[in-house]
Amino acid sequence: MAANGVAPKKPVLQRLNSIQERVQSAVQEHRNVIIDLLSRYVKQGRTHLQPHHIVDELNSLTEADRVTEIKDSAFGLLLLNCQEAIVLPPWLGLAVRPRPGIWEYLRINVEELILEELSVSEYLGFKEQLANSTDVRDPFLLELDMAPFNSNFPRMTRPSSIGHGVEFLNRHLSLKLFQTADGIEPLFQFLRMHTYRGQTLMLNDRITSLRRLRPQLVKADDILSKLPEDTPFTDFAHKLQELGLEKGWGNTAGRVVETIKLLEDLLQAPDPDTLEKFLARIPMVFSVVIVTPHGYFGQDGVLGLPDTGGQVVYILDQVRALENEMLENLQLQGLDIVPKIVILTRLIPNAFGTTCNQRIEKVHGSRFSHILRIPFRNDGQILKNWISRFDVYPYLETYAQEAASEICADLSGPPDLIIGNYTDGNLVATLLCQHLGVTQCTIAHALEKTKYPDSDIYWKNFEEKYHFSCQFTADLIAMNHADFIITSTYQEIAGSAKTVGQYESHQAFTMPSLYRVVNGIDVFDPKFNIVSPGADMTVYYPFTDKQHRLTKLHPAIEKLLFSSDQTDEHVGIIDKDKPILFTMARLDRVKNLTGLVELYGKNEKLREMTNLVIVGGEIDPAKSKDREEVKEIEKMHSFIKQYNLHNHFRWIRSQTNRVQNGELYRYIADAGGVFVQPALYEGFGLTVVEAMTCGLPTFATMHGGPAEIIVNGISGFHIDPYHPEGVAEVLVSFFEKVKTDPGVWTRISEAALQRIYSNFTWKLYAERLMTLTHVYGFWKYVSNLQRRESKRYLEMFYTLKYRELVKTVPLSSDNESPEEKTDKKAHMGPPTDAALVGVPLAAGEITKAILESTAIH
Repeated sequence: MAANGVAPKKPVLQRLNSIQERVQSAVQEHRNVIIDLLSRYVKQGRTHLQPHHIVDELNSLTEADRVTEIKDSAFGLLLLNCQEAIVLPPWLGLAVRPRPGIWEYLRINVEELILEELSVSEYLGFKEQLANSTDVRDPFLLELDMAPFNSNFPRMTRPSSIGHGVEFLNRHLSLKLFQTADGIEPLFQFLRMHTYRGQTLMLNDRITSLRRLRPQLVKADDILSKLPEDTPFTDFAHKLQELGLEKGWGNTAGRVVETIKLLEDLLQAPDPDTLEKFLARIPMVFSVVIVTPHGYFGQDGVLGLPDTGGQVVYILDQVRALENEMLENLQLQGLDIVPKIVILTRLIPNAFGTTCNQRIEKVHGSRFSHILRIPFRNDGQILKNWISRFDVYPYLETYAQEAASEICADLSGPPDLIIGNYTDGNLVATLLCQHLGVTQCTIAHALEKTKYPDSDIYWKNFEEKYHFSCQFTADLIAMNHADFIITSTYQEIAGSAKTVGQYESHQAFTMPSLYRVVNGIDVFDPKFNIVSPGADMTVYYPFTDKQHRLTKLHPAIEKLLFSSDQTDEHVGIIDKDKPILFTMARLDRVKNLTGLVELYGKNEKLREMTNLVIVGGEIDPAKSKDREEVKEIEKMHSFIKQYNLHNHFRWIRSQTNRVQNGELYRYIADAGGVFVQPALYEGFGLTVVEAMTCGLPTFATMHGGPAEIIVNGISGFHIDPYHPEGVAEVLVSFFEKVKTDPGVWTRISEAALQRIYSNFTWKLYAERLMTLTHVYGFWKYVSNLQRRESKRYLEMFYTLKYRELVKTVPLSSDNESPEEKTDKKAHMGPPTDAALVGVPLAAGEITKAILESTAIH
C-alpha cells in the first residue's frame, strides 16, 4: 500500500507484435515508395528472386525515397533478411531468416499492400505454384513433419549453441537425471551392464546396489592410495575384484584412483563436465564400422576415378586416427583387447587395376583395421562394373542385409559404432543400426540439395540424371535416424548470418506432387556436433622440421616450379628470387582460381613483389572431360594473354601425390611464400589446414569454413573474393610489411601452427569422436534419446515412400563400361541453367573433393 493509501498498479506485460503487425505499420508509413519497390520486383520478370535480386532493388532507391529510413524500418529489415521471394502476381511470397535456423514466412499483395503471415505448409504450397502452374493445391499431399516427435526433447535456442550438442545435452540431462537422490541409479545400472565377449567389466555381482557401491569405492581408494601410482593393475586386480570392481577402471593404481574419484565426485555433486570425463573413461567402444559404398574405395591408384576423391582420403586418415585413439584408450583402461575397425565398401569385380575387386584389404599404416568389400547384386547376380553414386539406390537395401551378416561374422558380433558417409553410406548405416541396435553417427561430406539451386521445387527436371527424389528422401531419413551428426564447421549446419547452412536447407522444402517437408531437421537439435578433421601429420608438418624434410623430392619440385619447358604438365616462367603466392585446388568456378589470376594480373605492385603459382586442373582443354573445367581452362589462358603473365605466373596441372604436395608447401615456405585460397565459398577448406600445418601463412576466403579455421590478422587472413581489389591490397600490404620486418611472416606462421595444434588435428578429432560415442551411448541407455517414436515414423516413411521411389531408378547393366556410363551422364547435360552455389563441407579439400567425379558433376 502506498503512502496515499492507493495500491500501486501492477506492471502490464506488453504483447509482442507479430511480424505481420510490425511490417504492416512500416508499409503504411512508406506506402508510395514500397508500392514502387514491390512493383520493380514484379517487373524483373523473374518468378523466383534470390537475396541479391531483392537487396539490389532496395539499394537502388535514392535518398529522395528516404532509403535510409526504409532500410531501418521493419519492412527494410525483412527484405535484408529475405532468403527468397516468390513472385506470383499480385502476390509476393517471402521466406525471411532473421537468424540462423529461425524462419518466418509471409506474402504481400503488391497492388493493395495487404500482408498475410503464412505457416510453413502454406508458404510451401504457395511456392509449389512455380512448378505446378496452378493455384489449386492438393489437400492430401504428404507432409513430412518431425517436429511433434521432438516437442518434449531438449532443444537449444541460441544460434551460437548450434553444433555444441553434447555439451548442451549433458547440462540439460544431468540436471534432470541427478535432481533427486535416486537419480544416479541409472548410471549405476549402466556400469553393471558392461561386458566384452562374456568378460565382466567395471562392476561384478558383489555390488548389488548403489548404496553398496559407495563404501566399496572408498575401500578401493584406501587400498590404492598406499601403492605407487605406476603399480600395474594386475598387481592389485584380485583385491579390487573382492570389492566388486573389475577391469576397465585403469591400467595403473594412479589411473584407477583418478577414475574412482571422478565417480565419487558424481555421486556427491554431479555436474556435466565431470560426467563427460567419467564416461570417456568407460570401456564402451571396441569395434567400429565405417560405411562408404560408392566409387572406387582403395588405397592406391583410385583418386580421380569416377566418384572417388576426398571422401576416400578423409576416411583413411580417420581410420588411422581412430585406431590409435582406441588402442590408447584400451591400454589406459587396463584391457588387453584388440580394437577393430572395418571400412565397409563395395566390391567391384571390374576394378581397372585397383584393389576394389579384393574382398579384404588391410589399411596401410594401421594394425587392426581393414577394408571389407561386398558387391551390389541384380537378382542375386553380382554387378561387375562401377555405377554412379546417383544410381546406387536400388542396391542399398539388399547390400545392407548382406553386410549385416558379413560384419557380425567378421567382428564376431555387432560393432559398437557405425559411421555413415554421404547419402548412400548414411542410408546403409541407418538400415544396419536399425537391425543391429547400434549407435549411429552420420557424416554428410556433401548434401547435394545445396549444390543444385531449385533441385527441390523443380526436382522432376533433375530426376533422370540425378534421382534427387531418392537422394533427398534418403538424406532426411538418415539425418533424423542418426544418434549424432558430426560436421567440420558451423556453417555446414546453419550457414552464417547471410547464407543458409547445408543441413538448414533441409528444414523446410517441397518437391511438388511428391511430398512437402514442413519440418525435416532442426539445426538446434543437440545431435549436431562440430568435429573438425586435420591434415595427415605424417605428410603435412612444419617446414622448420629439418629432420623429416624430404629433400630428395626437391629436384622434382624445382622442375615443376622453375623448368623453362612449356608442356601439358606446366606452363609459364617465374623468378626464383621472388616469394610465391601459391594455391592448389580443383579448377572450377567456385574454387575461383581464375579470379585469383585476374586480380593478380590487374595489380602491378603485386606482380612486381611476387610470383603466382597455381596447381589445378588440366592445362590443355582437350584433356578435360568436365565442361565447367574446360571453361575455366579457357578463361585462364585468356587472362595469361590479356595481362601478359607468362613471366610472372606458373600453372601446374593437378597433382595427386600427397607426399610431394606436402613438401611443395614446405618448399614454398622456405622461400617466404604464402598460400591463397580464393574460393567463392568453401565448405571446410582442408588445403587451408594443410598449408597452415606446414607453417605457410595463409590468406583464405571469408565465405565458409576457412573463416572458422583462421583468426583474422593473427593466424592468417580472411579475404573476400567478391572484392578482388581488396584481396590484392591485403596481399600487397602483407609483403610490404614483411619487407621492412621479416618477423611479420614468422609471427603469422607460428600463430598458424599454434591454431592448428589446438583445434585441427586428427588426434583431437578422434578423441572427440570417441567421447561423443560414449556420451550418446550413455544417454541412449538412461533416457529416451533413442527417439523410438520418430524412428517408427521414419520406418513408415522409408517403406511407403522411399522404396516406391527406388523403383523408378533404372537398374544398371554390365554391358556398359564405366567410361560409357560417365560419358552418358555427362551428355545428359544440366537440367537447368542453375549454377553451382555450394560445395561439400566435411571432407573439405582433401586432394580432390567429392564434388568432382569425372564429368558427372
